[in-house]
Parts: sequence; structure tokens; C-alpha cells
Amino acid sequence: MPSNLPNLRRLFVEARSDAEESAYSRNAFYNLVLFMSSVAVFSLVAQRMNGQK
Repeated sequence: MPSNLPNLRRLFVEARSDAEESAYSRNAFYNLVLFMSSVAVFSLVAQRMNGQK
């Protein structure tokens, strides 16, 4: 049974201009890359610390 609620993503996209949407998307991408990089760095550090025992 489909819901009659509006699509929230579409509402937010329509409320912003193309330039604003592009800036939000770019910012989200950079945050994702930064997060994945920090996970990789912490993983490498943990592996090196574990190997020193």
C-alpha cells in the first residue's frame, strides 16, 4: 500500500538551487572521502601496533 507522504529528498532538492545542491553534494562527497581515509589510517596504525607485540 503506497504512502501519501511526500518524498522528503525531492522536497529538499526542490527547495535549493542547482548551485546549492551541487555544493551540498560536493561537501558530502568530501566528508565521505575524509571519513574513509581516517578509517584506513586508524586501521593501518592498529595493524602496526598489533604487529609490534
